[in-house]
Amino acid sequence: VGSAGCKAVVFDSAGSVRSSAYQEYPLSFAYPGGAELDCERVLNACADVIRTAAAAAPADAVRALAISALGEAFTLVDPNGRPLRGAMVSMDARAAEYAKTFGDRFGGENLYRLTGHTPYLMYPLFKLLWIRDNEPAVWARAEKIYCFEELLTARLGIEPAISWSLASRTMLFDIQRRDWSDAILDAVGLTRAQLARALPSGSLAGIIPATAARAFGLPDGVRVAVGGHDQPCAALGAGVTTPGKAMYATGTVECVCPAFSELRLSDDLMRANLCAYHYTMPDMYTTVAFSLTGGNILKGYSDQFAKPERAKADSLGVSPYDLILRSMPDAPSPLTVLPYFAPSGTPHFDAATPGAVIGLRLTSTREELLKALLEGVAYEIRLNIDILRSSEIGRASCRERV
Repeated sequence: VGSAGCKAVVFDSAGSVRSSAYQEYPLSFAYPGGAELDCERVLNACADVIRTAAAAAPADAVRALAISALGEAFTLVDPNGRPLRGAMVSMDARAAEYAKTFGDRFGGENLYRLTGHTPYLMYPLFKLLWIRDNEPAVWARAEKIYCFEELLTARLGIEPAISWSLASRTMLFDIQRRDWSDAILDAVGLTRAQLARALPSGSLAGIIPATAARAFGLPDGVRVAVGGHDQPCAALGAGVTTPGKAMYATGTVECVCPAFSELRLSDDLMRANLCAYHYTMPDMYTTVAFSLTGGNILKGYSDQFAKPERAKADSLGVSPYDLILRSMPDAPSPLTVLPYFAPSGTPHFDAATPGAVIGLRLTSTREELLKALLEGVAYEIRLNIDILRSSEIGRASCRERV
């Protein structure tokens, strides 16, 4: 489950892909600083792709299912399990002031040592405070607080469960005790009963009941395993199974996700806003160095400046991105881009500085702009990689690989 779409993939026991399905859905920017997903639209899309992928696989072949879900996105649900509002995603900036004031009051270093994360507007902890103060009617009706992992698990007819890796991204989770933090819940005004059970990735969450299985086009007896935050799930799929390896993912968010064998919390990592939390393999940990602008910048360019390529792609039945990227010049762009078209990611956690394009002339071309936009994100990721290499994680990874 991602921020731009969802995908279901059926693998056989050897790891080969047998079928897949994908469906897009839009992000809503209807409110100043806001960025939300329509929960019902996402869940319906998830059901559609599961049905489609299962139908294209050998009959009754599906035996187990796990959910990989985008980090931070969450909603509040009523006693009947219905979402009460849109899911606020990472780039939703409305809680910026709450991240600062709560972080100052609770102690930024205390939060880091407890949760593995430094305060920033992207995390549900601060968005919950915003909802509490700005949407009191929704807050009063909220029976549960779920990310998409729990929302979809519930739709599958199973008691909702969240992975340790995704629970960590809420900043409500004590990463050393591997449980919800009572101190943080008390400070926000939440109870444990409002949150799902937290389990390590790969744990059995339950077996899909027959009625739900039929609705999703699945055979009886399908097991649901706890999945995880999408980045460490993707890193596992890319083969990051030993310390010293990392995945570089290009998606809505551009991200570097390494794995290491010990929980590492240090002053240099904290200063660079490089978190530490549970990986998708037992007794391993990870961090994420990322740009929230990331692949959003390519989609934004496509939507605003590439209508001819999109029209041609429709007529040819190909991806518009193939045509758009083919138009880029080989040489570096004469333009320079500061890639803060969404709030920045690591290392700066800067929500105030806007994106910028520098060096524009009357002769500047669309293709030069496109190349500069992608270069800006690439430079931001390179900065993060340099910090990772020189950090405690990088030094430890070098020792572990040796």
